[in-house]
Amino acid sequence: MDARFLGIAELTEVPSVAVVIDVMRAYTVAAWAFGQGAEKIVLAESLDAALALKARHPDWVALKDGPPAPGFDAVNSPGLLRSVDLGGRTVVQKTTAGTVGALAVKDASLVLCAGFVVAEATARLLRARACDSVTFVVTGEDGRADEDLACAQYIAGRAVDDGTDATEFLRRAADSRAAAELTEGVRQGVHPDDVALCVELDRFPFAMVAALEGPLMVLRPHAVPWP
Repeated sequence: MDARFLGIAELTEVPSVAVVIDVMRAYTVAAWAFGQGAEKIVLAESLDAALALKARHPDWVALKDGPPAPGFDAVNSPGLLRSVDLGGRTVVQKTTAGTVGALAVKDASLVLCAGFVVAEATARLLRARACDSVTFVVTGEDGRADEDLACAQYIAGRAVDDGTDATEFLRRAADSRAAAELTEGVRQGVHPDDVALCVELDRFPFAMVAALEGPLMVLRPHAVPWP
């Protein structure tokens, strides 16, 4: 598999297959939302767009990065979201990097969104689809976030060799600047368990596929055969 690892700003053409990585915390949160029963997640282009969707659909659950804000129901924290019942609900998500990355590749033939919590399912789906060229979008820190790059490299490795070990990749994520900022309270809207939840390997047995549904980029869980 020909794997490329690019930041959002480095995307100069539409890739055939894109895997958008945001470990801390957008796509860990998205996986938890599905784990809590959400039907789908609409990836919003802006805070205003998220609020407009919420206004048109009052039963949708809107979440964002940072501290709580008027109009939003939740923040982008897996530790806080894991106690919320989202059975059958639609979530609107707007984050600093993760949702931006997915929207940047919305015209790709296949868009997967991932973190460590869905790493194996993502790798298995790439293998099942026989994807020979994959662009991994490293969303954090203008493409330099080591937790995202480590996750991308791990998934790329697992897609071609199921003997690839996660230990060093998880260590890099746990030692990343993002992890330190979450632990030290630099970022707001944080639960003390967030870092541990973001470096939990294969918590969920599904991949997450994003696709245009009308004008909206919609993320849905995709069941992957598991031994």
